[in-house]
Amino acid sequence: MNLESSADYPSATAEPKSQTDASPLDERRIRLWDALPIVLIHAICLGALWTGWSWTAIGVAVALYWLRMFVITAFYHRYFSHRTFKTHRVLQFAFALLGTSSAQRGPIWWAAHHREHHRHSDHESDLHSPSWHGVLWSHTAWFLTEKGLATNWEAVPDWRRYPELVWLERNHLIGPMLLIAFLVATGFALEAWAPSLGTGPLQLFVWGFGFSTVALYHATFTINSLSHMIGSRRFATNDDSRNNWFLALLTLGEGWHNNHHYHPGTVRQGFYWWEYDPAYWTLRVMSWAGLVWDLRPVPKNVYDAAARARGRT
Repeated sequence: MNLESSADYPSATAEPKSQTDASPLDERRIRLWDALPIVLIHAICLGALWTGWSWTAIGVAVALYWLRMFVITAFYHRYFSHRTFKTHRVLQFAFALLGTSSAQRGPIWWAAHHREHHRHSDHESDLHSPSWHGVLWSHTAWFLTEKGLATNWEAVPDWRRYPELVWLERNHLIGPMLLIAFLVATGFALEAWAPSLGTGPLQLFVWGFGFSTVALYHATFTINSLSHMIGSRRFATNDDSRNNWFLALLTLGEGWHNNHHYHPGTVRQGFYWWEYDPAYWTLRVMSWAGLVWDLRPVPKNVYDAAARARGRT
């Protein structure tokens, strides 16, 4: 069932705590309890001192990094936050579930905060603007506050009517738990049936979840911090967004952030063929198979504006 044919589903009730609650939410204080899960995920990497490494474990870590980065980039961002293409409802949920394995909460929380970022980008109300709050705050700390942890349900009326997505939002820890279970089970299987690979359950847990998730965290977070500080500006936007080719390499195309802030309604972040954007290229391939469709292109007037900008430089 596609998005348009599912409008008759009832709105979900019993929502998690919202930014729209009567009491104001603290947007500056970080509680140790809320920061502890992030600290523990980083601490998992220390397990490599005991488990060592193997090419198998590193390969699994890299593969999971790229797979989950694609889901964050293509689905959490370009689909759930901006609706720049369409997909089947089953795939919508499947990629939402896969996205939760990144330990970046659910797609509704992610989309709500990102939409608020675009409304207030690099202004005082922007929770993660480095120009207002500093680079470390914009990179990591903002989402550990009471306001950062809450979901602004008013910002996502389109998604709150899907009960399966609201369920996933309440139970977003299911993604990391399933991933950890998969890695441990695979480690036991490889240890028993392919001992020559030199890996096991603890090693795959440390590398496949620990190192891969930490790398995924900080690459994703650079778009909130560094891409508003370092790079070039093709378009004169009302914020500090920058195009940065290195961040595009790390994030499968998200580094063309000035492009994105000038016209967030397109599925492309790299507006030209030479701008590295494999998330968009993968979505194009998926569209050939009918898995996604109605990919919104870059309008001609955007390219005209880019040409005028080149003429002034």
